[in-house]
Amino acid sequence: MLNNDRKKFYLKLLTALLCLTTSSAKRIHASYTGTHKPTMDGRIVGGVVAAEASAPYQVSIQSIFGSHLCGGVIIDNQHILTAAHCVEDYPLTMLRIIVGTNNWQEPGAVFRPEMATPHCRQDDPFYHNDIATVRLDAPIEFNNYTQKIEIAETLPQPGDVLTLTGWGSLNLNEYPPEKLMTLNVTLISRQQCLTAWDNDEGVGIGHICTYTRAGEGACNGDSGGPLVYNGKLVALVNWGAPCAMGKPDMHANVVYYRDFIRLALTQCTRLRG
Repeated sequence: MLNNDRKKFYLKLLTALLCLTTSSAKRIHASYTGTHKPTMDGRIVGGVVAAEASAPYQVSIQSIFGSHLCGGVIIDNQHILTAAHCVEDYPLTMLRIIVGTNNWQEPGAVFRPEMATPHCRQDDPFYHNDIATVRLDAPIEFNNYTQKIEIAETLPQPGDVLTLTGWGSLNLNEYPPEKLMTLNVTLISRQQCLTAWDNDEGVGIGHICTYTRAGEGACNGDSGGPLVYNGKLVALVNWGAPCAMGKPDMHANVVYYRDFIRLALTQCTRLRG
């Protein structure tokens, strides 16, 4: 096969794979996949449809062909936060960012990711430091349906109730719902989380854990999406068991990563495209 033919073949293959992908929300722990590298999954389980404009900071990270892949959150007029695996698993040139809508198929506005800065120690060790900033190709115009959210300075306490939003599936690898879903989840202590996961090394110091009951939690397509307490961002969906199987979900603690976020926004250290 000639070089040009080979390039065309791989481009067609990549296009086909992205078209077939429906969502890649939350990473799935290796013990549930039979492999060390986790797969991704899709929508909030046990939630309800979110009211219009109730989460104006929520974004949908999609393939350029319009398939929802991950969630994210607006933190200023040209940057979002998401899980690092959401921007590491796909070329930036194959992604677009949707804002200003409760229906991921009906964009309020569309942006392209200009630059992504994943944490320099993402997956070191595995599942840890799964957070990234993304710079958009143009400033966001804020309105009633599109707003930034402030990052919390302190964490809530175990037992406090956080609000999760996303377009993740009801069941593993199902097609994501059109409407944004929301669910209240309960923050649990690190020790409770470690006990529930048999001291799994994937439960990092940079994670917070939520668990309410079996049948409620994050699923595919929720990765990178926000957990909010008292109107401020406290975490981003990272990984868990597929889906809402009675195990705590793990989320990147943005209070813990405040210094990383600040430096990433001021020092564009890692250009990808």
